This record gives sequence, C-alpha cells and structure tokens, in this order.
Amino acid sequence: MYFQFIRAFLAFVLFLAGSVSAKQPPAPVSGPTILHVGKGQEFATVAAAAAMAKDGDIVEIEAGDYWRDVAVWKQNKLTLRGVHGRVRMIAAGASAEGKAIWVLRGGDFLVENIEFSGVRVADKNGAGIRFEQGRLVVKNCVFEDSENGILTANDKNAELDIEGSEFGRNGAGDGRSHNLYVGAIRKLTVTGSYFHHARIGHLLKSRARENHIFYNRLTDELGGTASYELEFPNGGMAYVVGNIIQQGSQTDNPHVISFGVEGYTWPRNELYLVHNTLVDDRPANGVFLRVSPGSQLVMAVNNLLIGKGKLETAGPGVYQANFNVNWGDVALATRYDYRLVANSPVVGKAVELGEANGVRLRPDREYAHPHGTRPIPAGTRLNPGAVQSVVP
Repeated sequence: MYFQFIRAFLAFVLFLAGSVSAKQPPAPVSGPTILHVGKGQEFATVAAAAAMAKDGDIVEIEAGDYWRDVAVWKQNKLTLRGVHGRVRMIAAGASAEGKAIWVLRGGDFLVENIEFSGVRVADKNGAGIRFEQGRLVVKNCVFEDSENGILTANDKNAELDIEGSEFGRNGAGDGRSHNLYVGAIRKLTVTGSYFHHARIGHLLKSRARENHIFYNRLTDELGGTASYELEFPNGGMAYVVGNIIQQGSQTDNPHVISFGVEGYTWPRNELYLVHNTLVDDRPANGVFLRVSPGSQLVMAVNNLLIGKGKLETAGPGVYQANFNVNWGDVALATRYDYRLVANSPVVGKAVELGEANGVRLRPDREYAHPHGTRPIPAGTRLNPGAVQSVVP
C-alpha cells in the first residue's frame, strides 16, 4: 500500500506540473529593433544611428532637413526609411568617404521615402547613394542636383531594385556622371520611376549583366541637356518594356537608346525593346536606336515613334509593329501626354507577345506620373507604345 501511495502522489505532482506549464504564456518573439532619428528622438543624427545600428534593425528618420549628415552603412538586412513626411538629406559640401551622402556596403538594404541632394566631391563622382555590394531596394525616393543620383560599384553579385522614385538634374556636366549610373552588377530592375533633365550625362546608364526597365518615364524635356536617354554600354540582357522615352531639343547626343557601344563584356547580349513610346524632339532629327555589331539578338516590337527615325537602321534584328506617328496622333505632346487619340489609325494595332527567357513581354501595367504604375485591365486590346489609355 505504501508504494501505491507513492505512485499516486507522484502522478498528482506530475499532473500539477503539466497544468502549470500549460498555463505559461509563450516566450515572446523578438522583432527588429527600431532606431528613431530626429529632433527629440534617441538619435539626433543619421550618422549616430549608423554607428549603433545592428544587422536586422529598422532606422526610422523623422521628416525634416538633415544638413551635412553623411554616413557609411556596413550592416546586413537594414531598413532605412523616412516617416511622418519627407526626409531631405542635403549634402551642403559634406560626403562620406569623399563619395556620397550615404555609402552602403553591407548585405541587404531597403531605403524608402527619402530625398538626397547637392552632392559635390573632388573626383566629380559624388552621389546621393554609393552602393558598393549586396542588394539594395530603393522605394519612393528622390535624387537631385548631385553629380550622380545613385552610383554603384562593379560587384558582379550585387542587385539594385528601384521602384517609384525620381532622378533629376544630376550630373557634373562632364558627360561621365549621370542621373543613375549602374556598374557591372548582376541585375538592375527599375519600375514606375521618373528620370529627367540630366546635366550632359545620361538619364539612365547601366553596365549590369541583366536589366529590367519596365513602365518608367525617361524624358529630358524643355531645357534638358542629357546625352543618351538610356544606355547599356556593355550590352548584357536588357528588357525595356512599357517606357516613355523622350529626347529633348537641346540634347548633347543625337542617340536616344544605345546598346553595346563600349564593347560587349557579358556572355549573352540581347535587347528586347517592346511597347515603348519613343519621342525625338531634336530639331535636326536624332537616332532612336544605336546598336553596335556583336549582339546576339535585337527585338523591337510594338513601339510608337514620334519623330522621323526608324528602329531598323540599328542593324539586324526582329522588327514588327513599330509605327511612326505625328503629334496630331497623340493627346498633347508638348505636355508629354502621349495617349493616342481615338481616331489614330494605329489604335489597337499591337501584336500579341509572349515571353523571352521567362520574362513577360506583354505589359500588364503602365507608368503613372509623377511616379508609380497603374494596371492595364485584363483582356485589353493593346496599342503600340507605352500608354494604353486613349483620348476620345
């Protein structure tokens, strides 16, 4: 009987232990640390937060102007974002490492809701952001009045993704600095973004192995002096779909788009130019497309051309359903409204396209000014060009 009592007692103790354990709350799951920057916050400057941030942290910067507040970021998986309004990072003669307002050389960055401006450095390559390695996603940012908006290093494993951002009035005026200058990285993706008024340099220049340029506006506009509007000097794989690309009257170069002009350095070099609206406002007439010999494939389909040039002059390739139209065929070219009018003979004349190397060539969105995109309704019979809405 003694042993039966012991067994019963132990069973009762185990029951109580289990009940207590079951009632214990689960251990809290730790989330990322949020560092707050701004007047009255734990960090008065961005530079102070950069010195303390750890991998995985979120840095929230209160709206306002931050003068000469430059920083080097070396962390992995870091979010840097403006909150409660626009954050303006103004160089005012300062730079990190003589390069940029921010130098990023960690692993995985997200930068959003921030303006970068006014960068000048000794070698005339000052940038809002100097991106040196890893992966960088830029959302809803503005880069203006610097020698480069963003300048990347030549890290062949790096990736840059730009969404809904604006690049304007960048360039040192020497033709070697640009609104966006991307080095020999693995992949560049740009969507829903606005590029304009580069100073002598290009609106967008990329040496990346793979380029996805979808649903953007690259327009040099009145007073702009940009050289190329879009250049891939070393070729690579370039998918250019659904963009409005305009060469201004004061351009420094007659060519609108250039591919491979500095020599092909990647194993595959293919250009897919699909559903773009290309505008040549150069008084002496420009050249819509320049392709150096040696590319494996050039495909130009469903483009709308406002100007006298032809895409076929670029050399061998696949050319189909590219239409030259007059100013009267679009809503208001002087205001950069390139919607086709309902009675234009090219309305609905685009041909159907599938994929190339797994990349969808039929657009499902279009650029929405001043930056962003809007969906194209499913089943829409497409027009040539980037803009699918029609003026009655």
